[in-house]
Amino acid sequence: MISYLVALVLSYLVGSVPNGLICGKFLWNVDLREHGSRNIGATNAWRTIGKAAGILIFLLDFLKGVIAVYLGLIFVGPPLALVLCGLMAIAGHSLSVFLHFKGGKGVATGLGVIAMLMPQVTAIVFLAWLAIVYRTRFVSLGSIVAAAFVPILAWFFHYPREFVMFGVIAAALIIVRHKANISRLLNGTESKISAGGK
Repeated sequence: MISYLVALVLSYLVGSVPNGLICGKFLWNVDLREHGSRNIGATNAWRTIGKAAGILIFLLDFLKGVIAVYLGLIFVGPPLALVLCGLMAIAGHSLSVFLHFKGGKGVATGLGVIAMLMPQVTAIVFLAWLAIVYRTRFVSLGSIVAAAFVPILAWFFHYPREFVMFGVIAAALIIVRHKANISRLLNGTESKISAGGK
């Protein structure tokens, strides 16, 4: 039980690290909370600062999910521990203790978790996300569709039941975090991302 608690708390704290805020302020002297969508995630960084910022923040947020699953592996081990640690990292990213329980939408961190748990699923959903974003320029649409496919693909490839349930919960969290984007997509007012960054 103590090992579980340590792994979960550490995973939440890792997820809570506001990479977008830190990188924006110290590398580009930009507070992402004051620009664009006011989100600290990679998409707003790409739009506000540029391509390099977007890619860097995406990779750092992705790494949070990887680290969380690894913590579950070394502290506890069973599939359920890996899933719970992954969910805590996503929760930390979305409800960061360092940002008064505000944060990003959890897409990059969630992808990091999935990459550790289900490599086949990761490859497919990433390609699906990439195709949708390339075709429509709507990052939010790609993220929503990709998230919805995770539990379906996890079941299709016969991953453990715990991993399938993770897919369901993570997809629900990510879609709920995109509710404002869904409204803008339906109203035709959602912002597109340009190929060049700014």
